[in-house]
Amino acid sequence: MSVGEPLYVGATWANGSWVAVAFDASGFEGAPVFPGVGDLWAHYEERAERILVDVPIGLNESGEDERECDDLARGVLGPRSGSVVTPPVREATRKRRYPAANRVNERKTGRSLSKQAFAVSDAITAVDELLQNVPEARPAFVESHSEVCFRAFAGEPLEHRKRYAAGYAERMRTLAGYDRDAPPTVQAAAEATGDHEVRIEDVLDATVLAYTARPGRGELRSLPADPPTDPEGLPMRIVYRSETPLVVD
Repeated sequence: MSVGEPLYVGATWANGSWVAVAFDASGFEGAPVFPGVGDLWAHYEERAERILVDVPIGLNESGEDERECDDLARGVLGPRSGSVVTPPVREATRKRRYPAANRVNERKTGRSLSKQAFAVSDAITAVDELLQNVPEARPAFVESHSEVCFRAFAGEPLEHRKRYAAGYAERMRTLAGYDRDAPPTVQAAAEATGDHEVRIEDVLDATVLAYTARPGRGELRSLPADPPTDPEGLPMRIVYRSETPLVVD
């Protein structure tokens, strides 16, 4: 991609691929699908001002305490708190089979590893290794969570799961309330995925992440406000955009 206007990207990992939605200063720029996070970075590295991803960045190595950002995210999500998973410790993310990953996680933390968390280990590892091996990617990649972003835009916890029609409608209303051009943007993003088998809920997630990444109403904030870093120097935070800080309802 040639050098041009800065891009603001939201990317979600789904079914082994990365679905990205990008905005430039004038609006929707594109929605490509990438086989790996390295491909995503290669495509955007010259223009990306910010890339929000919905996988954990900043991992515990051991210890009983969970990441503070995950606890805070659950607290602000209300009925949707179950969408926040506790990520594996760094060593466990490198294990290819669940029994081995679970043994490592239990040994390091005293807690078993959920199947849901193990299912995203490949994406966590891919981002973690990219940021450790390519230092110039670190300023661009920021952890977020689509449900936290929707919650911030809505001003209150959402009631329905996004996989259901009511949840889709609820999130579309939320996006339209934030930007009246959001419905055609979602449509354009869905059409841009082309022949890839992409679920509409993944397009919604990538779109809300992109809106959060792009400068707009409110400020880019994080849970917690002053995030700690992991042993590799990666911040453990979940960012969102809001005029006022989110608080537990």
